[in-house]
Amino acid sequence: MVELTADVGRFLANIRFEHLPPDTIQVVRDAFADTVGVVMAGVDQRLSVILRKTLVEPSGRQESRACLSTRLVAGPDAALLAGAIAHALDYGCQTMSGHPGGVIIPAILAEAEVLGSTGEEMVTAFVAGYEVWCEVWRRNKSYHQAGWHPTALLGPLATASACAVLRKLSAEKAQMAVAIAASHSGGLFSNFGSMTKGYHSGMASRSGVIAARLAEAGMTGGADALENEQGFLTAFSSGGTPDRDSPSQLGKEWYLPRYKLQFKMHPSCFFMHRSFEGTLKMLGDRKIDPDEVESVEVEMGRGQVTVLVHNQPKNQYQAQFSGQFGIAAAVILGKFGVPEIADEVVQRPDMQAFYPKVRLKAVEAFDPRDPVFSPTESVVMKLKSGEIIESGPIATIPGYAAEPLTHDELWGKFRECTQQTHTNAQAFELFDLLQQIEKLPSAHALPTCTTIFQD
Repeated sequence: MVELTADVGRFLANIRFEHLPPDTIQVVRDAFADTVGVVMAGVDQRLSVILRKTLVEPSGRQESRACLSTRLVAGPDAALLAGAIAHALDYGCQTMSGHPGGVIIPAILAEAEVLGSTGEEMVTAFVAGYEVWCEVWRRNKSYHQAGWHPTALLGPLATASACAVLRKLSAEKAQMAVAIAASHSGGLFSNFGSMTKGYHSGMASRSGVIAARLAEAGMTGGADALENEQGFLTAFSSGGTPDRDSPSQLGKEWYLPRYKLQFKMHPSCFFMHRSFEGTLKMLGDRKIDPDEVESVEVEMGRGQVTVLVHNQPKNQYQAQFSGQFGIAAAVILGKFGVPEIADEVVQRPDMQAFYPKVRLKAVEAFDPRDPVFSPTESVVMKLKSGEIIESGPIATIPGYAAEPLTHDELWGKFRECTQQTHTNAQAFELFDLLQQIEKLPSAHALPTCTTIFQD
């Protein structure tokens, strides 16, 4: 059995900015820009208000800016709030069955303000957290099917790793930080389609901050908390056979260049994006009367179907996990942004009437990069006239690792996300700084947003 927990600690103690593969830096820049953008897009969501008023502001301690606002709160609470908001619209970056950016980056921004960390240190911390996420993920890839939310399981480990690097912990203390964080992992799949899914992300971010602080103070955890026969890997395999034996790849073969982040263009579960985009492309300029559609069959991976559980969504949170909503949005709305996911749109009579026409069909083939996905998807639409319209195989869309967003596309998304919080000039200044995050003298160089949390 490999000493995985100890290997993680040694990796975290030794990682340096100059060690990072050069082709990872732009991905990290994009991750910071994307995450800050989606946080700004979600600051007025009900989840944001509930957490801010119930947990964050009453704590009283003033260490970090809450979502870069004028409100100062405790560092762990800043991570909780921004982490939850980053996931409230399900609009953040995705890879390895989860959402590393929306968990790791809020914690980094919160702790970097406390510690005075430089941009290079923040970038290094992100890569460290990402690498640990991937190293643990590859050892057990069936979290969704077992009823777990991978972001809530892997997030505390990744965030603790990032914060251990920011705090420059020794190998032994970094090992303890990860062990402590392992006992914070959890998060039920049954809470998908509700505010609690976003709360999972916030709690994962907060837990990592706390774990690193506790380890620095001398708190101990199990030295083999990950690989022990009763440890993390076994406990969350739900009866499966996780890989507890293969050597760690940390610091030997970097994951980020091989498993790049994927950036969303629509505020929902990534599992429904290919079929939405494929339907738009299939229809082209043709306007289909939804009443003339008899049925739509969407073929996608079994893991995707397992997650897209809301066949007749009634609100935003359910629509974000509804393949039926994605197809209805393509046919009826022709677009899928933040305004289209609002409750009143989801509940429109024409949308509600269309959902039952859509059937998701699971296929067993899987993408080796992420087995939750099928290699391709397809959409077949049958009209009442008897005409059949087919998409053909849909393999990739803008934002996928094979088709990364351009600088202009990412800026366009960022500007959309910041419409209610920043002027165009303010948004561009923030975006530009995030696109050169490694050059910042400290996190305090990021401008304060004066328009949010003023109540």
